Amino acid sequence: MHETIIAEQLIRDAEKHGKVKSIAVNVGELAPIHSHDLEKTLKGMTKWHITVTDGTARVKCKCGYIGRPNITERAHDFVLFDCPKCRKIPKVVSGDEIILKEVTVE
Repeated sequence: MHETIIAEQLIRDAEKHGKVKSIAVNVGELAPIHSHDLEKTLKGMTKWHITVTDGTARVKCKCGYIGRPNITERAHDFVLFDCPKCRKIPKVVSGDEIILKEVTVE
């Protein structure tokens, strides 16, 4: 259900630019929603051309590791991950966002 709330916000943000024809959205791999779920929801709510891409996450750990996290479990509304070097929980640097990258208007 939260994908509907996220989609509604993206639609509102896109419509601020005018009469929308298409949008491009990037969903980070640590975002609390699957990119395909968001894409399906957006396509069901609009007649726009929708492009949704997956973004790569980057974390920083106390052990010194900086890079992509080890994703241990992914479900509908959460992602569990750890440091691939020490297995502790690192700080997210990027990749937990949902970003409206492009809006094409008439």
